[in-house]
Amino acid sequence: MITEISFWQQVNIQFMQTTWLEWLGTISGFLCVYLAAKQHILNWPLAIISITSYLFLFYEYKLYGDSALQIYFLATSIYGWRFWIKRKASVEVPVSALTRKETIIAVLSILFLSGLTGVILDLKTDSDVPYADAFCTSVSLVAQFLLTRKILQNWTLWIIVDICYIPLYLHKELYLTAMLYALFLILAVMGFADWKKTYLKSKAILLT
Repeated sequence: MITEISFWQQVNIQFMQTTWLEWLGTISGFLCVYLAAKQHILNWPLAIISITSYLFLFYEYKLYGDSALQIYFLATSIYGWRFWIKRKASVEVPVSALTRKETIIAVLSILFLSGLTGVILDLKTDSDVPYADAFCTSVSLVAQFLLTRKILQNWTLWIIVDICYIPLYLHKELYLTAMLYALFLILAVMGFADWKKTYLKSKAILLT
């Protein structure tokens, strides 16, 4: 009982010490993923707010891979926003899926990027989690690209990376962010189910 009380007291202290930057990133990030799961275009401007917040926050906590990843996220969010606007002007952006060959390429890309980034972080930075940071960063890179193209398997990758991020952020004592990624995990499962339903529906229409 004493251990349990001490743990929750520690969690409460951490929440009280949470910076406004983490709160901003958390709230905008949650709304962003929720709207993405609903295929709503406003997920992109909210993503930009969340990304900018976490770029500085992750750097402060020595998650250099994640910090650099935010720059990529920022560029792809602007691209995704423009891509969805452009396609929406003519026709609703359809949900597509990876072929077997494309899936293999995506997996190999993640493995290569994880190894390369892990070695760089291990040798060139003072990160205490270089390979965990590298793996999460690499999966997120590929998942974000698939999201901008409205490819179904982006949610599969987000599910995997969210599961990995939760213990990583707990290790870094970013408790609010860890809770956010637990919510992201739920939203990713919902997003996959929703997008798969849309994908199968559009595929059935094409076959008729």
